[in-house]
Amino acid sequence: MTAKVLWTPTQARYDASTMAAFERFVAETQSKTFEDYNGMWRWSVDDLEGFWTAIWDFFDVRASVRPEKLVVKRQMPDMEWGTGGMLNYAENALKHAQTRGPDPAVIVQSETFGRTELSWDTLRGQVASVAAKLRDMGVVQGDRVVAILPNTETALIAMLASASIGAVWSLCAPDMGHVAILDRFKQIAPKVLIAQDGYVHGGKTVDRREVLAEIFAGLPSVKQFVTLPVTGDLPEGHVSWDSLTGDDVPFDPVQVPFEHPLWIVYSSGTTGNPKPIVHGHGGIILEAAKQSLHHDLTAKDRFCWLTSSGWIMWNAQWMALGQGATVAIFDGAPNHPDMSVLWRFVADEQLTYFGAGAAFFSGCMKAGVTPREEVDLSAMRSMGSTGSPLSGDTYDWIYRDVKADQWLAPISGGTDLAGAFVLGHPGMEVRAGEMQCRALGNAVRAFDAHGKELTGEVGELVCTEPLPSMPLFFWGDTDGSRLRESYFEDYPGVWRHGDWISIAEDGSSVIYGRSDATINRKGLRLGSAEIYQAVEGLDTVLDSLVVDLEFLGRESFMPLFVVPAKGVTVDDALKDQINSAIRAQVSARFVPNEIVQIAEVPRTLSGKKLEVPVKKLLLGGDPERVVNRDSMANPDSFDFFIAYANARANA
Repeated sequence: MTAKVLWTPTQARYDASTMAAFERFVAETQSKTFEDYNGMWRWSVDDLEGFWTAIWDFFDVRASVRPEKLVVKRQMPDMEWGTGGMLNYAENALKHAQTRGPDPAVIVQSETFGRTELSWDTLRGQVASVAAKLRDMGVVQGDRVVAILPNTETALIAMLASASIGAVWSLCAPDMGHVAILDRFKQIAPKVLIAQDGYVHGGKTVDRREVLAEIFAGLPSVKQFVTLPVTGDLPEGHVSWDSLTGDDVPFDPVQVPFEHPLWIVYSSGTTGNPKPIVHGHGGIILEAAKQSLHHDLTAKDRFCWLTSSGWIMWNAQWMALGQGATVAIFDGAPNHPDMSVLWRFVADEQLTYFGAGAAFFSGCMKAGVTPREEVDLSAMRSMGSTGSPLSGDTYDWIYRDVKADQWLAPISGGTDLAGAFVLGHPGMEVRAGEMQCRALGNAVRAFDAHGKELTGEVGELVCTEPLPSMPLFFWGDTDGSRLRESYFEDYPGVWRHGDWISIAEDGSSVIYGRSDATINRKGLRLGSAEIYQAVEGLDTVLDSLVVDLEFLGRESFMPLFVVPAKGVTVDDALKDQINSAIRAQVSARFVPNEIVQIAEVPRTLSGKKLEVPVKKLLLGGDPERVVNRDSMANPDSFDFFIAYANARANA
């Protein structure tokens, strides 16, 4: 059955889009014309050099030395990009300051600080000042600068300042537990730590001073602790953030190699520490530019993507800055004082583009919010969604209760490549439950277990050609084995992402959630190992297993199965203890929907927890096919989960 069409663009709208302008540019500069978008997509994944060169030229990438070739080595996982090129991400992010000086670059609405607006000149000036201060602290090219900050201008300025001097940036959200933060930052031995000692969320002040002291004590490599005081005075020996931003110095970003590390983000597997993923300056510049095509962004836009500072969308939102758009940031609870607070923000700031996680939109729908009746959304032309699949009824709600005449473009990507696999297209119709197209330059396919490409069937989301924003390496993974195991173990030379996808003949697609054991809570991904560390650290718990069930068109559900210590029962007191441990050490975002007592965790003969088979079973898989009991150390343990799955199905 063909999905319902909810919106069709006019020809005039497409002709005025950046995607159409890019098509015309390719025709003029490379004499390439295409019958349709799929033709352009095929060219972009076949002729990688031609496509990425067109992106470079169309978006006027700034570089002191242009690489002779962008695609140096095409083979995954040992791809090479841009050898010999010299550039800087911060220079490219702020290049529009030259022409838009007094115009607003960033607008921040914060529960903690109120409303702030920074012009392009002010933003560039503060970045230059902080960069000079970091140099004074002894930060040199390749050193790590880390931060525990919310999504405000402070984090943006610190990131751009770090990038501008060739330091490597890494950020954690302030609501993360100290154990989870230390698990990340310990691996990369930072020289400077920047943090805010508290914040306001949902009308409540959260004091983080004790937690920050624990984190600082656990990072012996840190030589300078920069603090933005909110809840108390500046601690002795700390440097005040405000003392970094006021110097009038030139913005002079150092030129670094194309693949010089830019930032470290974290994505967790099911065992071990979170993976410290390193992305490079050049690759992120190109991916951000390419993605802005699919979002149809220009300097005329006022753009906002609702995001935590712990989500890859924090990094991705700056693609709009790179196109000269004004970026609006919302730092606060999206349901305080009510579920309409974001829609009032969209209206008040006259945003042209608003994006958020699918869970936010479904939450608004369930709360009965009708933005079109409450606020003026006349400026808004486009909306985006990601983080988890957007259900068909939420598409309907957006077009019925938000705004009918607008382009809705859900996307899906990943922290691992700081980009998207499937995106929107301003010249295509919007159909309920579907994403419009595969991203240019991204050879997305659906594979079965044997590596055969599927069309119109659900398979593993793979990428058969390299992307410039794929990880340079994992920090500390000296032989590259951890990176290869993460993406290239199942299909040699092909990136396996860990999502289920179906791709139609016309290139539209539907994402069906994670195909691996990664936990995905409202778009924030985490490895189960971090939850186990918190739960099994309790004397009252012997063992545990957690799975995240992402249902297409239904609310995500995360049960935690617990083997209690001898003589202990999983009662309300133990559940409270477990939830408190997860809140303190990981994040409140990862508190389970349900805690269930079990006798034993099903394991392989080598002792690994059988998370993926349990997940497949609970998503409706055949018990005889999701696991080979001969490979289990305790096959009878699976019987409980079969009964649990049947009970849930019949509930």
